[in-house]
Amino acid sequence: MTRRRVVLLLPGQGAQRVRMAAGLHGVQPEFTRWMDEMFTVLGADGDRLRDVWLDPGSAGAVDEAVVAQPLLFAVGHALGRAVRSAAGAPDVLLGHSVGELVAACLADVFAPAELATAMAGHVRRLDDTGRGGMLAVAATAEELSAELRTGAVVAADNGPRQTVLAGSDSVLAAVRGQLERRDITLRTLGSGHAFHSPAMVPAARRFGQDLGRLRPGPPRATIMSTRTARPVSAEEAVDPAFWADQISLPVRYWPALRSLLDSEGLDPGLVLLDASADRSLAVAARGHRAVLRGPSSVHPLLARSDRAGTAADAEAFAAAVAVLRTGTWRTGTWRTGT
Repeated sequence: MTRRRVVLLLPGQGAQRVRMAAGLHGVQPEFTRWMDEMFTVLGADGDRLRDVWLDPGSAGAVDEAVVAQPLLFAVGHALGRAVRSAAGAPDVLLGHSVGELVAACLADVFAPAELATAMAGHVRRLDDTGRGGMLAVAATAEELSAELRTGAVVAADNGPRQTVLAGSDSVLAAVRGQLERRDITLRTLGSGHAFHSPAMVPAARRFGQDLGRLRPGPPRATIMSTRTARPVSAEEAVDPAFWADQISLPVRYWPALRSLLDSEGLDPGLVLLDASADRSLAVAARGHRAVLRGPSSVHPLLARSDRAGTAADAEAFAAAVAVLRTGTWRTGTWRTGT
C-alpha cells in the first residue's frame, strides 16, 4: 500500500487570534520548549510577545504586525516541532505568508533563532512602509475587476472565490463601499499594512539584505511554495530574495494546495494538518473532490477560535496526533512508514 503523505499547513497574517495555541503551553512538552526558547531568543521583544499571547484581552495588540508576525512564526514553528516529536516529521510543508518562513525553518533552510531575530528586526522597521490593510472577499479575482481599477491589488488567492485584496486605507474604504453595494461578502483582516502588494517592495528589499547575512541552505524537506505553487528548489532556497520578496508578491496558496490535491489527493491521498487558529487553511481543501469523495482528509491541530487558549487546544492536537500514529481516518486506513 502506498503511503499517504502528511502535509502541514502553516498560517500567516490575518489568521492570528487571541491566545492562539496557548492551551498547549505547559501541556505539550515540545511545543512549550520551542515557544519558551523563542521568547528567550527575542529578549525584551519576546517578553512582550509572551505577555500579549497569554492575555485574553489582547485583541487589538495581536493584530499589530510587530506582534502578529513573530507570534505566528513562533507558534507555527513550535507546532511543527511538536508534530515531528509526537508522530514524525510531515512530508510536505505549505505555509501562507509568514508561514512560508516557518516552513523554511522546519526544513532547515534557516536556523530558527536567527530567522526569528531577523524577522523581529524587520517588523520593527516597517513603521509607515506599506501602511494600509487587507480585505478577504468571497469572489474570484476576475469578478473584482472593477475594484482592482481603484488601486487595490490581489494579495492572495486562498481558494475558489476566496480572494484577499490589499491597498491603502482610502482605497480599501472605496472598495468596501463598492462590494457592499454589490452584496458581496467581505471581511477585514487584522493587518495595518498592505502586505503582498507593491507597497511592500522597500520592506522586502531590506528584509532580503537581512536574510542574506543568515546564509540559507538547501531544504531537507519538501516545501510547497506559495510564491511559485511548486516545490522550492535547492537554488531558490539559498536565494535570500526568494524568501524576502514574498512580502510584496501575491500569495498563491490555493494554486499550491490544489496542485498537491490534484496530483496526490485521490491516489494515494493526503493527510492535511491545519495549524491555523481559525481553521481557515483547510476550508478550500474541504471542497476539493479528493477530500469530499476521495481518500484525503483534513485534521485541525488547534481548537476553534472561540475556544483558543483552552484545554480544547490540547484535545485537538492529541486527536490529530492519534490519526498520525494509528493511521485511522474517515475513509480508510493509513499506516506511517508503510
